[in-house]
Amino acid sequence: MSVRPRKALGQHFLTQAPLLTKIAAVTGADASHVVLEIGPGPGGLTEALLARGATVVAIERDRRMHPALNRRFAGHDFALVSGDALALDWAALVAPWTSVGKRWIVAGNIPYNITSPLLTQALTPPLPASVTFLVQREVADRIFAAPGTEDYGALSIGIQAIAHVTREFTVGKGSFTPSPKVDSALLHLVPRQVPLVAPDRIVAFRRLVTSLFSYRRKRMLKALRDATGLDPDDAAAALNRAGIDPDVRAETVAVAAFVTLLDALSS
Repeated sequence: MSVRPRKALGQHFLTQAPLLTKIAAVTGADASHVVLEIGPGPGGLTEALLARGATVVAIERDRRMHPALNRRFAGHDFALVSGDALALDWAALVAPWTSVGKRWIVAGNIPYNITSPLLTQALTPPLPASVTFLVQREVADRIFAAPGTEDYGALSIGIQAIAHVTREFTVGKGSFTPSPKVDSALLHLVPRQVPLVAPDRIVAFRRLVTSLFSYRRKRMLKALRDATGLDPDDAAAALNRAGIDPDVRAETVAVAAFVTLLDALSS
């Protein structure tokens, strides 16, 4: 490897071809897709995606990677974008291909330290057909978690309200260079055809759920009062309209019920 990974950029390169091929297969990419790849690094996943016939538009912040990537993929359906993925308009980057009928998907072995903002951006309209990210295993567990489990929380609900979530497989820390301190897991997200929460209410929904889970050890009536400042009667009425038992805790409440609660509070 000619370029040393930078700790400051959260770089942990994955270069095992069979594993990269397996990840590319999960994306479902083919000639009908343009893939927006976040952080291609040395280009292992890029190569696997191109091998499936997809067009790849790769965002790479580290300009040290650019010469090798451009040489490696010269003549392929590949475009390299320099910049911070969090500061770019993803839909605009793939517009030359989506405007002629290609479907766009998002993929990447992403830095652990910006996982949440990248997921937020990936699931902010206009939405891709799917998102496939290699993330810290514990984060994957939280996103995939079901109500009533220890890992279920605001992150689980915020994402599951917008997308169907599949936790595909674990990738051991020894597969990376350099090895991170924890294992990773591959997440595959497919946006719901009809999101449980409307796009213009996503911010309010996330704010409500995050506030309630800051009181996760309290029962819902008390948590809702503390989170919103409602008096006991109004809080109880909102929970009743949402069909939520006031004596349960937030960690047992289904995703759809939180959406109904947001509607009840709005009314």
